[in-house]
Parts: sequence; structure tokens; C-alpha cells
Amino acid sequence: MSQPQPQISSPRFVVHDLTTQNGHANFARDVRAGLSSSPKQLFPKYLYDQLGSRLFEAICEVPEYYLTRAEHEILSTHADDIVATIPDCDTLIELGSGSAEKTRQLIEALIRRHGELLFVPIDISASALKQSSEALLGSYPELHIRAYAADYFQALEALPSLGPRPVLVLFLGSNIGNFEPDEALNFLSAIRRVLRPNDALLLGADLKKDRAALEAAYNDPLGVTRAFIVNELERINRELGANFDLWAFGLRSFYNESRGRVEVYLESLRSQAVEIRDLNLSLRFAASERIHVENAYKFDLSDLNRLAAETGFSLARTWLDKENRFSSNLLFAADA
Repeated sequence: MSQPQPQISSPRFVVHDLTTQNGHANFARDVRAGLSSSPKQLFPKYLYDQLGSRLFEAICEVPEYYLTRAEHEILSTHADDIVATIPDCDTLIELGSGSAEKTRQLIEALIRRHGELLFVPIDISASALKQSSEALLGSYPELHIRAYAADYFQALEALPSLGPRPVLVLFLGSNIGNFEPDEALNFLSAIRRVLRPNDALLLGADLKKDRAALEAAYNDPLGVTRAFIVNELERINRELGANFDLWAFGLRSFYNESRGRVEVYLESLRSQAVEIRDLNLSLRFAASERIHVENAYKFDLSDLNRLAAETGFSLARTWLDKENRFSSNLLFAADA
């Protein structure tokens, strides 16, 4: 695998920024395709610009959004138990690292076992990576960071050969639920191709539960989730010369029980026209017309066992929070 040249480096910190290569062109292409389709759609990966990343951190603080607190409880309680299952691990790779606050529990547990640790955070936001890396390096003098500002598949392709010891990959926060089922299989298979037998993946997955709790988590009364979702329209305004009226769209989130997923939409509150100047694109929205933004799939343990088996992993351990709302799942790379 080819290794990109680092954009920022110091003795303990290297960041490879792959987003500058084609990020704006990809954004423009996907916005055109999504808003020209029927029904209209946006792509959730573009929610996480600098402001979007901060808004998501705010979502994690609202009472209704239990996922982050439940996962933090698991990692706080079981971090030593988790890393003990991979006793020789000295490299931690995180896909979608964000602020890496939850990751601190595992970093500390690994440092307690081994002293020095290599952390490889991967995130689409270069600014979030730089900020979180500086905070981690200030807290842990034993830590070295090799960061990648990239989407998941770019980063997996760019990773150098792994060292001789087992590695632990993290995919936390139930981000796996934002993939469609076939995409989740492709993504986990891509991770498996990078790993060797006895390397491991710690996979966060939100669990199926009652409709009221799930819908409240994606439509908080404070409106923080709406601000996070609407920020993608503001990004289109800013980067592509559009004139979306942000107050002319409401957030609609509901649980589709038959498909095991929360569906998130922006809904036009009135008939309106929008111009995206840089794309030479004119759009019309009927009152109550919806833009699909994301799906958030929920799982039970049989779903997770099947997902692991179909992608070259074996599900070795599952940890739950006290209220059995969320799961952290340790998947070992199976023998070929």
C-alpha cells in the first residue's frame, strides 16, 4: 500500500491529509447527484465539517441521546477487560475518531499494559483530528500519533504495513448503523482485508428497543439534532453558492420497525425554489417534501453474529451497559 507524504509532522505526531486531493469535487458531485434524484437525498458523511463535528459533540450531551453515555459507561467499566483479550497489542486504529474522548479509556488501559502506544486516528475532518491529537499528546507522553484525514476507504488503502504485534481497530458510536446492510458488509470486509488473524475490531452497535426512546434520540426538543442536520444545507450554501433558507426545513425522524432503522429526513415546510449557483442547478420543493439524510440501523445479537461471520470475523465478546441499550463487540479476524 502506498504511503502519502505527511502534511504536518513532529517527533510524536504525523498527519496525512488526503481530503485536499478531491474533497470539494466529490462534495459537489454528490450534492448534484443526491438533490437531482427522486426522492432527494443528502450524504451523511458531509455532516461532519468543522461546525458539524462540534454540533455532533453537543448532541452527545443532550439527555435523549443515550448512545454516547451508554458506550462511555461500557468503556469506562470494561477497558482493562477489553485490552486484556489482546495482550500483545501496541497499536490502536480508530475509524471516525472525532474528539477521541471515549477512546481515552482504551488508550489509558493499553498504556498501563505496554507503556508506549501508537494511535492511528482516522477522521474526515482534518481540524478535528489536529485538535483531538494535540489534546491527547498533552495528556499522554507515552503516546505517538499517526493520523489520517480521509474517508474510511481512503485511509484503509493508505495504511502502511502493520507491525509484528496484534492491532486493535475501533469503530465506535454505532457508526456501523449508518451503512445500508450491503454497505456494512463491504465496509467490514474492507477492514478485514487489512487485518491479520488475531487482529481485532471493537465494534459499537446500538440495540433494538422501544420506538419512543429511539425517536427521541434523533429528534431532541432542544433542536440540537436539527441544527446538526441543517448545517449540511448551510455548507452547500457556503461552498456551492446555494440559497437554502435554513428555517424553511424541519427535522423528521422516525423508527421503521420492519426495517430495524431510524430514518432521518429534512422536510420542506412550504413550497419553495432553491438555486445552487456553482452547480447551475435549480430545485423546487413541494410543501412537506422530504430530503432523506441518513438511516441509523439498530441490531440484536443475532444480527451482530451474522455480520461478523459474513465478513471474515468471529464475535468473541459482547459488553452491554447496565440498561442493555448499547453494545461493544469484540470481533477477531478469523483465519482465512
